[in-house]
Amino acid sequence: MEGERLASPARSSGLPAGGAGGESPGVDAPLLGSSGSSTLLQAEVLDLDEDEDDLEVFSKDASLMDMNSFSPMMPTSPLSMINQIKFEDEPDLKDLFITVDEPESHVTTIETFITYRIITKTSRGEFDSSEFEVRRRYQDFLWLKGKLEEAHPTLIIPPLPEKFIVKGMVERFNDDFIETRRKALHKFLNRIADHPTLTFNEDFKVFLTAQAWELSSHKKQGPGLLSRMGQTVRAVALSMRGVKSRPEEFMEMNNFIEVFSQKINLIDKISQRIYKEEREYSDEMKEYGPIHILWSASEEDLVDTLKGIASCIDKCSKATEKRMCGLSEALLPVVHEYVLYSEMLMGVMKRRDQIQAELDSKVEALTYKKADTDLLTEEIGKLEDKVECANNALKADWERWRHNMQNDIKSAFTDMAEENIQYYEQCLATWESFLASQTDLHLEETSEDKPE
Repeated sequence: MEGERLASPARSSGLPAGGAGGESPGVDAPLLGSSGSSTLLQAEVLDLDEDEDDLEVFSKDASLMDMNSFSPMMPTSPLSMINQIKFEDEPDLKDLFITVDEPESHVTTIETFITYRIITKTSRGEFDSSEFEVRRRYQDFLWLKGKLEEAHPTLIIPPLPEKFIVKGMVERFNDDFIETRRKALHKFLNRIADHPTLTFNEDFKVFLTAQAWELSSHKKQGPGLLSRMGQTVRAVALSMRGVKSRPEEFMEMNNFIEVFSQKINLIDKISQRIYKEEREYSDEMKEYGPIHILWSASEEDLVDTLKGIASCIDKCSKATEKRMCGLSEALLPVVHEYVLYSEMLMGVMKRRDQIQAELDSKVEALTYKKADTDLLTEEIGKLEDKVECANNALKADWERWRHNMQNDIKSAFTDMAEENIQYYEQCLATWESFLASQTDLHLEETSEDKPE
């Protein structure tokens, strides 16, 4: 870093740094198409088996050549696509480590926003250095997500946290909100880094390494506004037209997504409500114990009993706080991430259908000879390759995603079960100790009352 470092990044004011490590890529599971009917799928759904420059960056220049993109502008040979997207169960040698930390608030005459420091360490030869340090704001993450979806329309891109808080009364730049977003952004980048295809996307590399002016310049490249509008209009028209016959395996996949979305949204909603109620219960417990201490001052004969109860309540209150912390860090973020994943999956299916709908429209035009048949035949051949590429990419990524989802959900609920066991055992031991002390006190009083 000595050769590249230009300055020291400003420290954030009192905000925590660091974060959990990235997730390892999953192992392929059996293909969905071989798994039976959509009814069985429903039963298995939750089976537990804006372009402003950034402030400070540190890097060298980066190449803008993307050798791993899948977009309408590149050759779409099925063989080349399959060779690009490799999901074999091979030993993983992690060579890209990303940390998102040190959120920092910035106030300008126009807006107030937060930037996050991103440290990247790598041993990959395509990087100009082994370590990079940049600052990025939320809209930069949005740009990256959009570029990944554009380059890989039928791969499952990890979700970003929502731009705004919809429910609750959390202030936008509240410390808890910023820290929650930091953790989600950290997970977003590490999931990309662990993906066998997305990790080599050139826009991802630029995001991690480019200086401010380089990133700004890179963002301005690509299709112009009119071209993007034309693509959007065509995509809307194709989506309205729909597909004539979606392959059975994608029908099953779509049914799975619908059921999964319904169930995970319900679990997220109930979990959030339980957390809110537990938080209110914890606040009440903190007020409940001291009342017994005050009462003991006016009840000489109940002093030991009342103080004992107050002590038990205090210990249980602290145990509840610990349990709440585990719930907010281990379960809630995982469940909510998969709520966002369900929305991403619907978007992937929609983009797959649009590619197939484009093919269907050309085949229909050829059938009714609505245009030059030789030209249509050539376009149909290219679109058939494109559809096959899209389908193969989605099927491979689907199995990888399902494997990761099942592991994440299983781990989250297992951790919650262990937290609950420890919580209830601690509370039980606390109250049992109180009862034993009261029994001993009663025996002492009885012994003292006996005549000699």
